[in-house]
Amino acid sequence: MLGEPRVVVIGAGPAGLATLKALADRGVSALCFDSGDRPGGLWVLGAPGSSAYRTLHLNTSRRRTEFADHPMPVEWPDYPDHTRIAEYLAGYADRFGLGDSIRFRHTVRQVTRCDDGSWRVTADGPDGPVTVAAEAVVVANGHNSTPRLPTPPHPGTPAVEQLHSHDYRGPEQLAGRRVLVVGGGNSAMDIAVDASHTAATTLLSLRRGVWIVPKYLLGKPSDSLNGALARRLPWRVRQRISQAMITAAVGRPERYGLPAPAHGFLQDHPTLSDTVLSRITHGEIGVRPGISRIDGSTVTFTDGRTEPVDLVVWCTGYRVEIPFLDPALLSPGPDALHLYRHVFPLDTTGLFFVGLMQSTGSALPVVEAQARLVAAHLAGEYALPDPAAQRADCAADLRAATARWGGRRPAMRIDFDAYLALAARELAEGVRRRRAGRGVAYGAPPRPTAQTAAVVPTQGESA
Repeated sequence: MLGEPRVVVIGAGPAGLATLKALADRGVSALCFDSGDRPGGLWVLGAPGSSAYRTLHLNTSRRRTEFADHPMPVEWPDYPDHTRIAEYLAGYADRFGLGDSIRFRHTVRQVTRCDDGSWRVTADGPDGPVTVAAEAVVVANGHNSTPRLPTPPHPGTPAVEQLHSHDYRGPEQLAGRRVLVVGGGNSAMDIAVDASHTAATTLLSLRRGVWIVPKYLLGKPSDSLNGALARRLPWRVRQRISQAMITAAVGRPERYGLPAPAHGFLQDHPTLSDTVLSRITHGEIGVRPGISRIDGSTVTFTDGRTEPVDLVVWCTGYRVEIPFLDPALLSPGPDALHLYRHVFPLDTTGLFFVGLMQSTGSALPVVEAQARLVAAHLAGEYALPDPAAQRADCAADLRAATARWGGRRPAMRIDFDAYLALAARELAEGVRRRRAGRGVAYGAPPRPTAQTAAVVPTQGESA
C-alpha cells in the first residue's frame, strides 16, 4: 500500500493537473494516478486513451484556452498544435512541482466507499496492483476515450473498412482511398480536410446541420469576440449577433450543400474550421446527408444516392464511462449526474468531478475554476449550500440546459463564459457561508433532505 494522502486524483490531463495545483495551493496533500507516462492526457499523441492526431490544433484561441496562472507564450500562434499544448501542460506540471504527486503508468481499476466514509483506490501499476486509502477522490480523467459508434448499426452487410476518429493518427491512413467521414464536429472537419489532400475521393456525411465558425472574424479569433459579448449580453442576444456575423462572413451552411442547423448558434458545441468550407467549394469534399444503409463497399444515403467507399471514418463522439466507480454512485448515468456546479454529487460526500462537462469554449479555464472549488471545500474554507438548496439549483440548471440544448446531455452542458463567472461568484459566496457558519462544510454530516425534487426528464442521446 502506498503512503496515504488526503485526496486521490484520477488522471493527469488538464483537469487532474489543475486539481493537483489547486490542492497544493490550499495545503491539501494529494496523490494522482495516470495511465500514461507523462502529464497531458489526451494531448499527448499515442498516450493511453488519447485521441490526438498529428494535424490536431486547438479549436479555441490561445488566450481563451490558457490557465489563468500559467499563460501560453506570446510568440505562439493563436491556435497551437497538439505538440505545443502537450509541452505547455508538461511545463505547467514542472513549474508548480506537480510531478512528485503523480504515479504514471498506473491505471485505476476500482474506487470503493468504505463504511467509515473514506475511500479505497486500487490501481494496476508496472510493479503490480497498489491500493491507497484517502479521505476523498477527485475524478478528473476526462470522457473522450471510449468511442461511440452508431447504435443500432446501419442496415446492410458492410464489408468496408471502418475506423473511429479515436484511432485516427494521420493523413497516411487516408492516402489514395475513397474516404467517407461521418459527423459534424471538429474532428470530422479536420479529418475530412486531411482526406481532401491525400485521399482519392472524400465525402462528408452529416445527418443534422451544424454551424461552422471561421477561426477569425473581423481579424480576431472568433471566440474572443463572443467572449467580449458574453460579459455584457445574455446568450439569446449573443446568439443573434454572432449568428449574423457568421452568416455575413461565410454564409449559412446550406450555401455549401450542408444541412440547415435545427437550432440557433450557441445551442450546440461549436464547430470551428477555416478550411472545410473552402475544400467543399473547390470540389475536394463532397457533402452527403445521413447514411441509410451500407452493403459491401457501397453506401446508400438518405437522399437515395449511392457511393463506393474504401474507408468509413466515424466521428460520432464518445460514450461517458467511469468503469472504476460503483454504478450506484453514477445514477441516473455518468452523463446525466446531478452535480452541484457540475462538481459536487448531491448524495455522496468525499467524491468530486472535475471536467465532467461539455463547454461552449475551452475546457482548461473551466477545470481550473472547478478545481479551485474542490480545493477550497477540502481545505475547509468553502461551504456548500444546504442540500435542499443544492438540489433545487441542480433542477433549475437542468431545466435551463434542456431548454437551450435539448435532450443531448443537458446535465453536462455549460456556457463557457457564464460558467466561469458563476464559479467565481460561487467560490466567494461559499467562503462567506463558511465564515458565517452556514451551509455544509467539508466533513460535516449533511442534513436530511427530501429526495424527490423535480428534475426534467431527458431523452437518451443517439448516435
